[in-house]
Amino acid sequence: MKALTISDREKIIMSLHAEIRCDEAARYHHRLHALLLVAQGMTCPQVAGLLGDSPRAVVKWVRQFEAGGLAGLTEGWRPGRPGRIGPVALARVRSVLRENPARAGVPAGRWSGRTLAAFLREKFGVRLSVRQCQRLLKEHGRLAGDR
Repeated sequence: MKALTISDREKIIMSLHAEIRCDEAARYHHRLHALLLVAQGMTCPQVAGLLGDSPRAVVKWVRQFEAGGLAGLTEGWRPGRPGRIGPVALARVRSVLRENPARAGVPAGRWSGRTLAAFLREKFGVRLSVRQCQRLLKEHGRLAGDR
């Protein structure tokens, strides 16, 4: 069988990790996969290296599972200030960032912090700084390079 390759591996890996971090259900399934690998005989550091997590996180998930079963893997309260973009708008932004800006009605050849800030202001009435928009783009592997 011919070996499959993925072009631009680092960008794909970064985008997939961002997708997992952004969604509670994806984070839960990520923890399930980690636990499955540990149950199949891999060590916590091996699982952590494979999935891109810290060994300490994997150990924590195993302990939570042992203490509370599957319910122990669900998320509770998360510290920190709530985001300025609601979950519905954030899901829309994530899907729009996968496309060319022109398809979203933004007159630009590629996404930048400035174009994303303008898009958010116009479509959702949310004012984010250019720097914060650059962070969003970086999380989704779409940073164009404007400063």
